[in-house]
Amino acid sequence: MRKIIIGTRGSRLALIQAGLVTDALHTAFPQREIALKKIKTTGDIITDIPLEKIGDKGVFIKELESALFEREIDLAVHSMKDLPTVLPESLQIGAVMARENPYDVVIGSKKGLQLASLPRGALVGSSSLRRKAQLLHHYPHLDIQSIRGNLDTRLKKLQQGDFDAIILAFAGVKRMGWTDLITEEISADVCLPAVGQGSIGLEIRQDDEEIAALINPLNCPLSEAAIRAERAFLRKLEGGCQVPVGALAVIKDGQLELEGMVASLDGKVLFRETEKGLPSAADAVGTVLAGRLLEQGCGNILDQIRQEC
Repeated sequence: MRKIIIGTRGSRLALIQAGLVTDALHTAFPQREIALKKIKTTGDIITDIPLEKIGDKGVFIKELESALFEREIDLAVHSMKDLPTVLPESLQIGAVMARENPYDVVIGSKKGLQLASLPRGALVGSSSLRRKAQLLHHYPHLDIQSIRGNLDTRLKKLQQGDFDAIILAFAGVKRMGWTDLITEEISADVCLPAVGQGSIGLEIRQDDEEIAALINPLNCPLSEAAIRAERAFLRKLEGGCQVPVGALAVIKDGQLELEGMVASLDGKVLFRETEKGLPSAADAVGTVLAGRLLEQGCGNILDQIRQEC
């Protein structure tokens, strides 16, 4: 029986997520031998430069994809928010696992700290332009600064007093066992999450029918449809660099509702709309919503950002 080799980044969070995949496969196929292969990516190596300055949307996945091409691994475990919306022709997303809470949270330097109560000029650490733009739109008195490194590193910087608060994804915080450190869950009305945030995706080779069949039980159809809509929205909008785009799709009573956002880097201009449709038409819902925002003029913001990349 074929041994299954799972590729993963080596950070503690990445290994926890790979462990969730391993446990699920062991449950479904207890006789299968499964091994993890840790692979260091560009994003793991370059930790002192903001992501938008590195200039590559795939900084956390390229080395994993290379291992798939070389057949060194059978599947790669990713945070879906790290996956570019266009994959190499020979690769595909084989499964999207059930989504965790997709929202962003605040971890503050003091118990009970919330963004609205921070004084003017308070330092808030964030790794994304999306968070920075939306937070500046609602809390222009804050000083949002880039923070890089794995979650352990970011938490250490907060504890050292480098920041008054840091913004992280709830999913990562929960998987690390840090929910007791959360001082505020940020409403989607304030900050829409990153496309795919909270989801674990499994990338495989298109010609590997055996692996595709093995991981199929791990796929969550509702999560997959929601994330397909979000990724279609981003695919229609994005260019060659990091852009302040947020989206969240929710399926209720058989209806998919997608909310999307594009903002200027300083948060002063923000476009935000909603589109609905059937889960089976998830890609169309995302594309239509992106088209509406482009008609309203968000393309001018995106073009300006791309010129600065």
